[in-house]
Amino acid sequence: MSVNQDVIITCALTGAGDTVRKSPHVPVTPEQIAKSAVEAAGAGAAVVHIHVRDPETGDPSRDPRLYREVVERIKETGTDVVINLTAGMGGDLVIDPDQPLKDFPLPGTDLVGGLDRLPHVEELLPDICTLDCGSLNFGDGSNLYVSTPDMLRAGARRIQELGVRPELEIFDTGQLWFAKQLLAEGLLDDPTVFQLCMGIPWGAPADPGVLQAMVNMLPEKAQFASFALGRMQMPWAAQSILLGGHVRVGLEDNLYLGKGNKVSNAQLVERAVTITESLGSRVATPDEARAKLGLKPRA
Repeated sequence: MSVNQDVIITCALTGAGDTVRKSPHVPVTPEQIAKSAVEAAGAGAAVVHIHVRDPETGDPSRDPRLYREVVERIKETGTDVVINLTAGMGGDLVIDPDQPLKDFPLPGTDLVGGLDRLPHVEELLPDICTLDCGSLNFGDGSNLYVSTPDMLRAGARRIQELGVRPELEIFDTGQLWFAKQLLAEGLLDDPTVFQLCMGIPWGAPADPGVLQAMVNMLPEKAQFASFALGRMQMPWAAQSILLGGHVRVGLEDNLYLGKGNKVSNAQLVERAVTITESLGSRVATPDEARAKLGLKPRA
């Protein structure tokens, strides 16, 4: 693939990690998340990727009412932006490493079936929802992210029935292999949309050679973006564009621009715009993103 000339910038607004206590810019309440989405769109993001959090504690949540409020608040502003809702929550399993079935499961577990991760998608019918394409040792310790082939087939089938475009979250090469199997089985439609997620322990490392190998594995008609965590976020924006892909930035993945400089989602998007234009590419509009990703036109 060659350099992408028309780059879709996605802003991942808040995520589910323990970042609320690390930066005052991480949005927590539906009002804050919606406001951050509008600011990111104003800075150049064509897509906003949305998690929600418990407004009282800042902890991650799957409550459909919170998703509804965020989406309604964004739409009330008239902001033109593509809505991408996570459907990855509900896959966390924490076990005792010495006696895995003792006191099973341990606190921190939030594990439900594939279809039970979709109620907010069924209600709100966003442009895009995520589908995390496999299980993973998620960080150090004994926290597993569970997404089995049976769960994925059921989830992909339901997302397809709803007419929502799945963004296929790929944390390692085997997950990309399985996503291609879903396509072969007719559970995904072209153009497939991939998010290549790099540098999350213990998935694919943030290594340019690994990214190139994953890009080489993509289906013929695929659209892809890629991101890496922390200080690698902005270098990875350039890596992705140079390999023909799109860009994801945002406070889900990185809190800083330079050492100790905590910034907002809009500031991260602004830097991604600068990188895109410095490479001779242009930033795609939301309507152009819809066309590239095979989404329905804006209502």
